[in-house]
Amino acid sequence: MFPPFISSFHFQTNTNPFPSSHLMLSISFRPFLFRPILPSPIRVPSLFSLPRTTMSKPPSAFDALMSAARAAASKKKPPQPTSSSPKKRKSPPPQTPSPASSLNPSSLKTLDSSAPPAPETLENQEKLRESVKPEPANKIRSVTNSSQEKIAELKKLAPLLKKKPSEFNPSSVATWEKGDPVPFLFLSLAFDMISKETGRILITDIVCNLLRTVIYATPEDLIPVVYLSANRIAPAHVGLELGIGDASIIKALAEACGRTEAQIKKQYKEKGDLGIVAQASRSSQSMMRKPDALTIRKVFKTFHLIAKESGKDSQEKKKNHIKALLVAATDCEPQYLIRLLQAKLRIGYAEQTLLAALGQAAVYTEEHSKAPPQIQSPFEEASKIVKQAYSVLPDYDKIVSALLTHGVWELPNTCNFTPGVPVGPMLSKATKGVSEVLNKF
Repeated sequence: MFPPFISSFHFQTNTNPFPSSHLMLSISFRPFLFRPILPSPIRVPSLFSLPRTTMSKPPSAFDALMSAARAAASKKKPPQPTSSSPKKRKSPPPQTPSPASSLNPSSLKTLDSSAPPAPETLENQEKLRESVKPEPANKIRSVTNSSQEKIAELKKLAPLLKKKPSEFNPSSVATWEKGDPVPFLFLSLAFDMISKETGRILITDIVCNLLRTVIYATPEDLIPVVYLSANRIAPAHVGLELGIGDASIIKALAEACGRTEAQIKKQYKEKGDLGIVAQASRSSQSMMRKPDALTIRKVFKTFHLIAKESGKDSQEKKKNHIKALLVAATDCEPQYLIRLLQAKLRIGYAEQTLLAALGQAAVYTEEHSKAPPQIQSPFEEASKIVKQAYSVLPDYDKIVSALLTHGVWELPNTCNFTPGVPVGPMLSKATKGVSEVLNKF
C-alpha cells in the first residue's frame, strides 16, 4: 500500500491539490519528504506522520495550532544569544573630548576595565595614526638620493682636474669634508680621464691636481692614493702581492653580479678587458639597498687583506673580499677595481709621470720651506728631486711622509740610502770620457 500522503495526493490531483496550508506546512516542516524522486512505489520511512485527512476537508486542530504558533513566533523578538560572562555595565554615552583634554591623561576619567572604550573622534584618530606611523619611505630614499647626488656632483666637478695647476683650486673639486676618507670614485674618475688623454703634460697636470686635492682635503690618504696610482700595494722589495688569477676574479664577478661564469667568460673573450665586462655587468644590475660607498682606505686595506690570505680556503676568502668590493662599487669603479686586481691599469700612465706630478704637487702645497733662490724652475727641480729620492729609496711610505713633514727641498737629506732597502736599477748614461765619469762621482 502507498503511504497515506501519496495516495491522497494522487487522488486529489484533478480537483485541488493545495486546498489549505496543510501542504505548505508539510513542505516547510518536512522538506526532505519531497527531495527524492522515486522511480517506483516504494514505502518511504518518515519521521513525522501526517494526519489521515483528505486534502479537501477544512484544516484540523493540529493545523490551526501550528498556524497560531507561527503567528505568535513572528510577533516575538529574536532571542538574545546567551553568554557565560556576567552582564556588562552600560557605559555612559560618549562625549566628544576637546583637543586639550584628549592629550591630557590626567583629565580622563577612570572607567571600568570591562566597559568598552568610547569611540575616538576623527581628530584624535588622525593624531593616533601620526604617532604610530612608521618611518616614512622618503627618509630612506633621501639617503639613497643624497649618495646619488654626491656621485653626480663628483662626476660634474672631476673634469676640473684638467685645468693647469696654476689655475686649479683644490677646494673646488673636494666634495667631501676635510679629514673624511677620499672616495674611490674620485680616483676612478681621474683614471678614466687619464685613459682618454695622450699628452704627457696634460696627464701630469691631472695627476698633480689629483694629488693636490688629496693633500688639501685628506693628507692621510695620500700614501694609499700614490700606491694605487702606481698599481702597487707595497714597496717592491717587501714582496707583498695580491696573488689572484683571472679565474678567481671571474668567479667573484659572476657571484657579485648574479651572472654565470660562462656569460662572463664569453664577454671577456669578446671585449678582451675584464674591467669593461665588470662595469657593464654592474651597471645593468639593480639593488634594493646600496652598500656604503667605497673609499681609498677601504680598497687599499682590502687589497692588503687579500694579499695576506694564506692556507686553507685562502682562494675562497680572497674571492669573498673581491665580491664585497664589487657589490659596493658604482659607476666606473668596477672597471678600475678589476684592473688593479689584475695589475693591468691600462691607462698609459707611467710611474715616472707619477713621481713628477708628486714633486709638482708638493711645490704647490709647500708649507715648510720656500724654494732656494738659486733654483730657476722649482717645478722641474722638485720633480728631479722626487725621482732621485725614489731611485735610492724606492719606498712611497717614507718618501710621502717626508714630503708632508719636511717638504720637497729637504727630501735629499731625509730620504737617502737605507740599509735593507735595495736601490732601484738605473739605466746607464753615455759619457765622453773618463774625466766626465770621475767628475760625476
